[in-house]
Amino acid sequence: MPSARTPDGVVTPPIIEVDDVSRSYRLGDRTEGVAALRGVSFEVQPGEFVAIVGPSGSGKSTLLNLLGALDRPTSGTVRIDGRDVATLSDTQLARLRNAEIGFVFQQFHLLARTSARDNVALPLVYAGVGRRERVEQAAQALQAVGLGHRLDHHPTELSGGEQQRVAIARAVVTAPRIILADEPTGNLDTATGDDVMGLLERLNAERGAALIVITHDMEIAGRAPRQIRLRDGVVEHTSVVSPGSGPPPAARGRPALRATDRALQAGRGPAQRPQPDVPGDRS
Repeated sequence: MPSARTPDGVVTPPIIEVDDVSRSYRLGDRTEGVAALRGVSFEVQPGEFVAIVGPSGSGKSTLLNLLGALDRPTSGTVRIDGRDVATLSDTQLARLRNAEIGFVFQQFHLLARTSARDNVALPLVYAGVGRRERVEQAAQALQAVGLGHRLDHHPTELSGGEQQRVAIARAVVTAPRIILADEPTGNLDTATGDDVMGLLERLNAERGAALIVITHDMEIAGRAPRQIRLRDGVVEHTSVVSPGSGPPPAARGRPALRATDRALQAGRGPAQRPQPDVPGDRS
């Protein structure tokens, strides 16, 4: 897919570039690695909504780890906002994740003894943002997902749908340019899952962050204008809804210098986020 063009004619480079990427894992005493991905290539534009879909063992989880800068490819190139992840140190990758990528997982991953507001504020702690500003930004993020009345509630006091909304608020509190959602409705009933997907779509449209949903559910995948289908570690098919309908929505401008940016420029790198197990592909 070529670079997107905004209504005023400005060409915007891809926010994610995956070029002939392969990822292999060595298991036990085997001399040959097991290939989880083989020659995968695609791009994601700023503000685009893409679904990556495939059956269990297709390579979705491995690809998620690469797109989220949680892993490096065996061969090929993954660029996030123009930066080759293979050339970055672990500290640089952690800074990139915290500043540019918001993660939404199936299991929520909330701290049980911590309020919704403090769960959402956690990425801001990693970025070195002051407490007063963290509290304000976390409250605003919870209000944006419809939980302004649940600021001080703990996860055990919230429904599954509300817990996922807290997780989404945590993912967007740093104003990332990319939202990665791994089976975001997998633990929810149909109606609640539909609400959560509607929320993600609204945030994608309003904030201009690229939304990438990894799923095996074809109904969820069908909501995305573009679907990338994986099977046995390769891209089997790419489909686009309404071809020729125009470029994806242009990414909206971010604040000139957020507190997160100031902290990063000052050299206060964030701690690494909890990471899912990298080897293998469970989805």
